[in-house]
Amino acid sequence: MQNALHTSWIGRTYLYLPETGSTNSLLKEQASAADAASPPHGTILLTDYQKRGRGRLKRRWEAPAGSSLLFSLLLRPDWPAERMVWLTMIAGLAVTEAVKNVTALDARLKWPNDGVVRQKDAWRKYCGILLEGRVSPNGRLQSAVVGIGINVNIPEDQLPPASFTPTSLMVAAGRKLSRLDLLAAILLHLEDQYDKAAGGLSPHAAWQEQLVFVGERVVVSLASAETDLSGTAVGTDPTGRLVIKDDAGVMHTIAAGDVSLRPL
Repeated sequence: MQNALHTSWIGRTYLYLPETGSTNSLLKEQASAADAASPPHGTILLTDYQKRGRGRLKRRWEAPAGSSLLFSLLLRPDWPAERMVWLTMIAGLAVTEAVKNVTALDARLKWPNDGVVRQKDAWRKYCGILLEGRVSPNGRLQSAVVGIGINVNIPEDQLPPASFTPTSLMVAAGRKLSRLDLLAAILLHLEDQYDKAAGGLSPHAAWQEQLVFVGERVVVSLASAETDLSGTAVGTDPTGRLVIKDDAGVMHTIAAGDVSLRPL
């Protein structure tokens, strides 16, 4: 893997397991160790199969062994905790840019943390991002683990279930892809995006430009409400929360943790 990388620091320490429960859970556990064995900033944990892969809202993430790109990245930003959402944004941007470059597919993002590609005149999900962070008592982001799962070479009849219509990059592109080439491209874009954010440049504007359904009629399912919310997706605020204008003209600002979004 090292020979394929073009990064300066991301992925220069990496761990590989043929199979594991959850790369996020394992890397979080290792990151919390209070000794010299704790992995450094930029460590990647990569696997070919996850037995207990996780997505948002406690959803399972499943894929046939050896078919997908499944990895977690450990970061130690020491940023103000309110900037934690920037990591989801830069991860989404990095994946989108890499997929466009490697496959030439029309790749975008679906709020809050899904990668989608246009296939048969519809957006279909191929990627999920899961961010988990640890905040210090003084309000600094001590460490964060960014989990990324990408359906790469999964045949259409073996695609894992998803709340939004799933696909794989192989199905969408019509050809098998190199997982290593895609990983190297993602990490290179991730490092570039992270270094810009570390310098104080918010990724919000670039991230919002990649969101599908902005300006369109959508339905939002809220775990905390009995009925769905329908309206127009106006955009997002600087913290990444979705802004919906309902049919009565009332604005609703929605956090990412309890939402499922789909077009009306």
